[in-house]
Amino acid sequence: MNKTIFAAIILAFTLLPTLPAQIPPDDMVLIKGGTFTMGSPANEPKRDDDEGPQHQVTVSSFYMGKYEVTQKEYQEVMGTNPSDIKWANSPVENVSWYDAIEYCNKRSQLEGLTPAYTIDKNHIDTNNKNERDMKWTVIWDKKANGYRLPTEAEWEYACRAGTVKPFSTGKNITTKQANYDGNGPYNNKSKGIYRGRTTPVGSFPPNPWGLYDMHGNVFEWCWDWLGNYSSGPQADPIGAVSGSGRVGRGGGWDASARYARSANRGSSTPSIRSIYLGFRVARNN
Repeated sequence: MNKTIFAAIILAFTLLPTLPAQIPPDDMVLIKGGTFTMGSPANEPKRDDDEGPQHQVTVSSFYMGKYEVTQKEYQEVMGTNPSDIKWANSPVENVSWYDAIEYCNKRSQLEGLTPAYTIDKNHIDTNNKNERDMKWTVIWDKKANGYRLPTEAEWEYACRAGTVKPFSTGKNITTKQANYDGNGPYNNKSKGIYRGRTTPVGSFPPNPWGLYDMHGNVFEWCWDWLGNYSSGPQADPIGAVSGSGRVGRGGGWDASARYARSANRGSSTPSIRSIYLGFRVARNN
């Protein structure tokens, strides 16, 4: 083959664009894997019993949304904006865990990715059809490259960003650093601002790994059912096999600072919708 033609072919293949489906968008941050201490120490002020025992957790590398999913992003994918506090660049709220799961799958399909979840909506309690008690069967394909909710361990690892204090900001936090109810400061800190609503994502400084609003704004749904921690070391834990509530992390605009701590755990029925509940997405590396 003529060397000039061969070189041209090689150059053409070199310049072929990488499939967009394999490249996480700019609003995601690569969280490099590592080992951290999950949970809070017994002497951490305002801790809850379910934050212990502290234990070593190893997390594999993954991508995490730089911001909470916004109302604009949710509208573009789902065709609706369920939020009570309307503001395009503020986090979507009033979304259930099931809503977040469906968003992840639909966004994956729109971007040519393999959906992470298989959803069976036929599994409901036929004796109680109240939406608040709705139960779907959701199976997670852990090898899929589509969007998904972070696990509780991934969330805390990313929130801490290498720190070990109650907040990624240190021993305390202020309303200049996060959107929470300033009338409920942490550990005798002076009161701050109560904004009474969500704020646009990215309004406050990011944590050391470039993630915004990990403390405050809206509680963020995680994959896990709430369950007791194991005392032994774990690798990529995915939570309890079953339960009554899915984990929510990070506190919110209407919650006091104690609930914004890195180790704090909340949970809600997966079908519930609230102006305090939103989410951010993750993807496999």
